[in-house]
Amino acid sequence: MTAHALRLLRQDRRLAELAASPFGFDLDRAARGHVEEVRLASGGPLEAVAGDGTGGTYFVCADGSVLHADSEGSAGIIAASADEALELLIGLPGWRDCTLLSPDDGEQRILARAAETEDAIRADRGIDAERAELRAALGFPDRSPVELAGRLHAALLRTEPDFVLLDAEEGRAYGRMGPAGPPLWEPVLAAGRADLARLREGDRTAWREVAEDPVRRRITLRAAQFDRAEADTELLRHLLRHETRSSMTGELRLAAVLVGLRGDTGDLPLLHEVRETDFDTACGLSDIPEPGADADELRLWAQALDASMFGTDPSDEPVSTWTDLARDQGLTELARVALIRELDGIAPDRSGLRRPEAPLGTARLSGLARDFEELGDLPQALRAQRLYTALQETAWDRASGWRTLARLEREAGRLPQAADSLAAVREALATPGDASLRHWQRVNLGRFIAEEHYRLALALADAGHPETARALLSAADALVGELSENAASGVRELAGRTAARVRGSG
Repeated sequence: MTAHALRLLRQDRRLAELAASPFGFDLDRAARGHVEEVRLASGGPLEAVAGDGTGGTYFVCADGSVLHADSEGSAGIIAASADEALELLIGLPGWRDCTLLSPDDGEQRILARAAETEDAIRADRGIDAERAELRAALGFPDRSPVELAGRLHAALLRTEPDFVLLDAEEGRAYGRMGPAGPPLWEPVLAAGRADLARLREGDRTAWREVAEDPVRRRITLRAAQFDRAEADTELLRHLLRHETRSSMTGELRLAAVLVGLRGDTGDLPLLHEVRETDFDTACGLSDIPEPGADADELRLWAQALDASMFGTDPSDEPVSTWTDLARDQGLTELARVALIRELDGIAPDRSGLRRPEAPLGTARLSGLARDFEELGDLPQALRAQRLYTALQETAWDRASGWRTLARLEREAGRLPQAADSLAAVREALATPGDASLRHWQRVNLGRFIAEEHYRLALALADAGHPETARALLSAADALVGELSENAASGVRELAGRTAARVRGSG
């Protein structure tokens, strides 16, 4: 992953000028930065090394890979190193018109596209002598456009998940440049498919290891959902028995359905035993046919659930199925990128979220905030929670949303913003506009709101903002004065600790 050619450009003005025009790699533009502040979703470093004449920027990432971001909101890895990027730009100057080409398109089509874009450049300026001079000076071989297009295709496929670019202010992801790559479910299911194959081979070690590992068990059951075989009955029974250790999961219901689809009434005792594992499984599997049901009744029950909740096409599954499984496997960046793109798809459609079916949309925003928080991505959690809170219509939901937002802001170190959010909570309590908060003083919401006031007052005192901390302490004490005795008792220890810290500061 060398940058030898990049160093030569920086040392030789003549070479730098040739790279800038006609090949669109202008070192001087690096100092201007990109058209907006950007960052990688993965948090890795970015170094702007050049720009082009259309507002695009070339960045070098931590591993030496070169990321190109255009001014239209798309970005992608174009090479494994700065040297390879320069080879690409010199040998395939119309590379932006080739991002959707792959080796499968064939040599003739690739060469035709390369010739077309080069002819368009030649209509305005020279290219051939300049290319020969640069290649000689930088030590680059004369590579075919077909080879360079193949390299570009492979590089672009590496963009996700580790090199996804975000608008730093809003947190929105840049669009994909070039091929989309495999759907999320493919890498998520890979380990499950491998384990399913081992189980089918009768590997008894695998039977024990997969059954005892909750993550491997879940992924293997998902693999079995989309690759069904008549001979799987015994291994499905085995996984079903062990999935009860996780109580009422989606995969427990899936395993019960896959077993029930066989229509073997001999499985009814097992299904009822699973149902009676605990209260949650009794509720979640309450509709299992009763003992004495015939094969058709069992099969119809399983088929109905299969059609409504599962099926055989992984692309029909909610994104959350795959992001949860990705996160559980440690595929953090895969999960993060999928969640960011899901949030990007929801965020612009505020009016749509207010339609009668909106509760599903707004609930998903709340779920996204929790998902991002579990990933440790507080900026994206804040983004989802802000949108969720702004869409709430009852005073209760607004107060609860603002309180959660204040907590996330405090944990992210955004203390002034957290104070503003708590002010919005107090406004909702003071002027609710509906009856939803009429009992807030006697329920946990009131206690939670008071607790967040005290925690933020502590954080403000620790951060050297004694006056703001004292003001928030006064507001917290006033809230506690309105709480019922039961609600107030749970917050008194925190109140005393906060008062001692805040009054002793500044």
